[in-house]
Parts: sequence; C-alpha cells; structure tokens
Amino acid sequence: MGMMDGKKVLVMGVANQRSLAWGITQALHREGAELAFSYVPDDRMKRNLDRLVETLDGVDDPLCVPCDVQDSEQVAEVFKAVEGHWGSLDVFVHSISFAKREEITGRYSEISRDGFLLAQEVNTYSLIECCRHAAPLMEAAGGGSVITMTYLASERVVPNYNVMSAAKASLESSVRYLAADLGPENIRVNAISAGPMRTLAASAVRGIQGARELMEERSPLRRNITLDEVGNVGLFLASDLSSSLTGQTLYADCGFNITAM
Repeated sequence: MGMMDGKKVLVMGVANQRSLAWGITQALHREGAELAFSYVPDDRMKRNLDRLVETLDGVDDPLCVPCDVQDSEQVAEVFKAVEGHWGSLDVFVHSISFAKREEITGRYSEISRDGFLLAQEVNTYSLIECCRHAAPLMEAAGGGSVITMTYLASERVVPNYNVMSAAKASLESSVRYLAADLGPENIRVNAISAGPMRTLAASAVRGIQGARELMEERSPLRRNITLDEVGNVGLFLASDLSSSLTGQTLYADCGFNITAM
C-alpha cells in the first residue's frame, strides 16, 4: 500500500529527466498515484515526456494533453480532459517557468515591459488560471493539494535572475491568496523553493554552476539538494501528511536560505 494509492494527479511542466516536476512525479508514482500530464505543444517535448513515462512501471498510456499556458482555451481543455478521464482531481503539480533570456541578465532597470509581463503571465498567472479550473475537480474529490515551484530569488538578490525574481515573488504572493481563497473548499496551495538545480529553466541562468558550488560551501548541510529530495517534499505536500499546511513556501535547499554573509 502506498500513501497515494487511488489519488489522481495532474502534472504540468515535465521537460526532461532533470525537471523538478519529474522528481515529484517519480515520488508520487512510487506511492501509487494515478498520473496525467500536460506538455508544451512541441514534438520534441512530447517525445521527451513519452520516453520518461515509459520508465514508470505499471503506467500504460496515461492522459497527456498539450497546453500552452498563454492560451486560455488550451488551459481549459486540459482540465476538461481530466474531468472526462477521471471526473475529479486530488493533486495538481504546477512546475512552469519561463522568461526571455535577455531579460534575466543585464541591468534590472532595463527590463522591458513585454519581458516583465511575459514572465508574470507564464510563471504566475498560469497558476491562478489553472487553479480556477482545478478547483471544481478538487471539490468533487473532497479537497486537494496544489504544488508550485519557486526560488530564493523571490526575496534575495540573485545575480542573473532579474525578471524571474519578480515573477517568483508574485507567484509566492499568489500562493498565499489562492490558499485563502480555496481553503474553504479544503484545497491547499503550497510552494517548494528548491536549491539551484540543473533544470532546463535553470540552464538560462548564467552562473548556475557557481550557485551550486556556493551552496556546497555555505549551506548548513554542505551539499546540494537532489532531485529525489525535491520529489519527496512534493510527495509530502501532496499527501495527507501535510493536511494542515497551506499558503506556505517550503525550502528544499539544505538550509541555504537561512544563511547570510
């Protein structure tokens, strides 16, 4: 028996085997969750997802729906597909992050209006819109858990993170507001703030390797976080073990967030 047996989970944001969403997916699968996915409408991304899903024992032809989160109709179609497939939803994993590369580096004062709005739309508004559609399905299940991904740059200055830092700060604020809004329906909303990982999104951040080396040097545990560890934090937030937690940002970063000079 697994702690997620019979739980229905939608995962958005698996790009490759290093994705934080994939780490969470593996942990949820290990504990018996039923899985569905959305992916960026791109042949390469679909092939990547298909190859990864094939490695999950016992998962045969899961629901996989294309979705560009900048298109409201596509977002709605994902949740319509989930409703038709299951009728309800227990867990929604939102691991979506994007900004223009040129808006991440350089001077913060030179961020463009379009670049700023794009980062807010993809990172933050997508969570709000998805929760709007997920909420009725979670109500049908008697409640649910929403999990999104953030980073320490939301509250500290991190070089070469610029426009994404504002998007992550907005995301964390939205986690709190969504938690307050959806709490009466027994829907919990939380965020994981993981340490620097070699994900597809992080590859756009210049100096990511330096950040990882700094984490090994200064974090209380003197090491980097692993994908499996992020997955286990996601499993905790998805499961009934975290039934009293909502509106929180949990730091999965070996304690790095508590350090200063």
